Amino acid sequence: MTAKDFLALKNGTDIRGTAIAGVENDPVTLTKEAVVSIAAAFVSWAKLSRGVRCVAVGHDSRLSAPDIEAWLTEGLTASGCDVILTGLSSTPSMFMLLHDGFGADASVMITASHLPYQKNGLKFFLPGGGLEGSDIQEILEIAATRPAPAAGVKKGTVTRRSYLAEYSANLVKMVREATGAEHPLEGKHILVDAGNGAGGFYADLVLKPLGADTAGSQFLDPDGSFPNHIPNPENKDAMRSVCEAVKRHHADFGIIFDTDVDRAGAVGADGEEINRNRLIALISAILLEETPGATIVTDSVTSDGLTAFLRAHGGVHRRFKRGYKNVINEAKRLNGEGIYSPLAIETSGHAALKENYFLDDGAYLVTRLLIALAKKGDLECLIRDLPEPAEATEVRLGFRAGCDFKKLGAELLRDLEGFAKRTAGLTLAPENFEGVRINFAPEEGDGWALVRMSLHEPILPINAESASRGGNRRILATLYGFLKAYPFLNTENLEKIIK
Repeated sequence: MTAKDFLALKNGTDIRGTAIAGVENDPVTLTKEAVVSIAAAFVSWAKLSRGVRCVAVGHDSRLSAPDIEAWLTEGLTASGCDVILTGLSSTPSMFMLLHDGFGADASVMITASHLPYQKNGLKFFLPGGGLEGSDIQEILEIAATRPAPAAGVKKGTVTRRSYLAEYSANLVKMVREATGAEHPLEGKHILVDAGNGAGGFYADLVLKPLGADTAGSQFLDPDGSFPNHIPNPENKDAMRSVCEAVKRHHADFGIIFDTDVDRAGAVGADGEEINRNRLIALISAILLEETPGATIVTDSVTSDGLTAFLRAHGGVHRRFKRGYKNVINEAKRLNGEGIYSPLAIETSGHAALKENYFLDDGAYLVTRLLIALAKKGDLECLIRDLPEPAEATEVRLGFRAGCDFKKLGAELLRDLEGFAKRTAGLTLAPENFEGVRINFAPEEGDGWALVRMSLHEPILPINAESASRGGNRRILATLYGFLKAYPFLNTENLEKIIK
């Protein structure tokens, strides 16, 4: 493998690639050579500065997990590390075991989150948290420049020990202590949709011990082919499936996890999803009851209605760049400056609480909601005053193949700022940390739009919301009038909406 091949595996703060052959135009990149070399590079990087001697390795339900587990183990043990194999795990549990006397100095989770079945990846943790993108860059550069360990060399030991039961027991204990009851969910019908990912444990190991009726829970068995739907709270088919299950079984509450359980979504008793802005509002309302005046950090595509809601509940809304590490790091920065920020959360369902190491943990988020459910009997009462837009639309525009999309995208966004400044009825949002956010006057669409560059792909996403029916069409038509002049941009998806 070349240095370019290794560096191409970097995906933000993770390593991701294709692990299973057979999908057209998607060659295998996460090979044995790559994984063994990356494992050895991680040991070299971690030992130099952090004295890592034992690494825990876990995985979600992906089909390629056994192979990658074996390759990781080979690279880690050949480099002198002991390895604890935790088997089926959630990503958050792989961090929490570093704080629970498990015996590991670092951990690696084998996951590619919600990506298709052929993908897989690696996420690294130290006791201080997940690695930053710059750390991943350094590890991949080491892997590219140093020879992989010789085959068959084994300097470290290998043991197997699951942690999910202990992780779940800690969540159960948290609920019991917060509510003062052994079975605080008795009489509540709560179902889980794990999408055949790693989250099926939550029904049996958390909900049932707390007294909940979990009948109707679905797709709890791990199956990396994801035969029912993609495990992703942002996926329309996945949300439709869990919403229908809640209605069909007359449940009080529904829970859906992504593949590795670092994200979650919810469903109310009426079968309507509690997702995106509604999920943010719900957990924020709970936290703001406890700590009025707190600052809630979200990603950039949250609505103006959410801002009004947080203000009405005594909070401060801080919109920041998309990317879960971006919002987490911003919340940490604010706390470091003495601005109390208990929550960093994305509309995708990534939620990290200060009280929980700022770890994005879908199971912890849901458990926090269930404590409120046990105490109040109803959660939706907390967000009945959330202003909802009349329309909300997301459209993603691609760049023409072969163009320098990062350079061209940056130039386009600068031009769009100028367009907004000189166009009547359009104003730039006063506080914005990503892309171009434009407010549209009532006669121009009665809402707002955010145009930004995707974090990793040659994509220009546009999010628009309007307080009036038909407003989004006017907003997007105005943007189309500007964007159609750029030949490197494929505007077909936008044309379909406005015509």
